[in-house]
Amino acid sequence: MQILFLCSRNKWRSLTAEKIFNGRNGHEVRSAGTEENARIRVTEGHIRWADLIFVMEKKHARRVRDKFAAELGSKTMICLDIPDEYTFMDEDLVEILESRVSDYIDI
Repeated sequence: MQILFLCSRNKWRSLTAEKIFNGRNGHEVRSAGTEENARIRVTEGHIRWADLIFVMEKKHARRVRDKFAAELGSKTMICLDIPDEYTFMDEDLVEILESRVSDYIDI
């Protein structure tokens, strides 16, 4: 399965998710950000590539729907409700990601 994680700037939350989930159970994982100044900015290519999209906050889902409605189509997008208060590979963030993502896929 190809999984895309999105946050605002692709520096902490989504990048952490990419690092901890890529390769697990054969999942291929990428990450990007929704803001102009993101480390890697989400593109229509990312959306087309993904089988499943996880966003950290509702505002990310809204941005993706507004900008990539055609590419999104009927793809599943799940909001993890993880606020922007963690740093890259923060132990608490890793624990929250593993707990919430495991509700949707085998990790």
